Amino acid sequence: MNGRTARRLSLLAVLATAAIAAFQVSTATAAGPSLQASWLCNSAQYSSFSSLSQIAAPGFSTARGGESREPALDQTLDTGDTTRAYNPNFAATVPVWVHVITPDGTTGNVSLAIINDQIAVLNNTYSGGEGGVDTGFRFTLAGVDRTVNADWYNAKPNGAERAMKRALHTGGPNVLNMYLGTASDFLGWAYLPKVVTQGNAFLDGIVIDWESLRGASERYRGQYDQGETATHEVGHWLNLEHTFYRGCNGRGDYVDDTPYEATPTSGCPAGKDTCPAPGTDPIHNYMDYSYDQCYTEFTADQAARMQDAWLTFRAP
Repeated sequence: MNGRTARRLSLLAVLATAAIAAFQVSTATAAGPSLQASWLCNSAQYSSFSSLSQIAAPGFSTARGGESREPALDQTLDTGDTTRAYNPNFAATVPVWVHVITPDGTTGNVSLAIINDQIAVLNNTYSGGEGGVDTGFRFTLAGVDRTVNADWYNAKPNGAERAMKRALHTGGPNVLNMYLGTASDFLGWAYLPKVVTQGNAFLDGIVIDWESLRGASERYRGQYDQGETATHEVGHWLNLEHTFYRGCNGRGDYVDDTPYEATPTSGCPAGKDTCPAPGTDPIHNYMDYSYDQCYTEFTADQAARMQDAWLTFRAP
């Protein structure tokens, strides 16, 4: 461990201790007992994130768009290896079922135009429209349903989420189910593709805060308002880890062409460099936590990993 890393971990330990005392009550209320335990992590754990199994940054506010933009889902990576190389000629069309959840018939009842725009955002980001490679994935709207249910609108993982998804989930593993509600205290969450083989296929899909869709709300203006929360969550749905997965250690995010990164990014801090290995932090990568305006790319090795996951778990 170098001096910079030691100092960072020491500082984080102090911050985490103070923050835990301030937030223990609020997390017990807002996140529920099943999530509260995931916040009680030490500084060493903070330096080696485990993606969806330890996705929330310990000791920080649960406010949407903060350090903890996704909940802990206690998932583990299904495989660390990609057996296929990036194929620039790969092509897969993903049908998308959008489930709009509103508490009163008005709040969050986004228009079809906004939904179509979200599909356009996915097609742009996954085709390399902002930079990076064309992953070969394209998305098409298969259907929209609308439900008035206050509990489902505020669904939490392992809570009302289960009843909501049991009732609404549509199609097989190749169909992307997108649930639009508050996403509880977060911007969104997703399940890795392994979930379809574990007897919980109904959980498969992504949950998104409807206010992160482009043109839906002013709440996240200048931060998370370009629809790229969905881009990030679909990355998980296709078996990508965060660029800060495992921090500076081991095989990182299991992607060779994303530089190691110790901590999630907030904003768009040019030159951020948290690991001694070569390369500055990949702050423009869709699998970091940067603002939407900072995102520009998936890499070739990330595309290979997603293509491999599609052919292994999702292809019809």
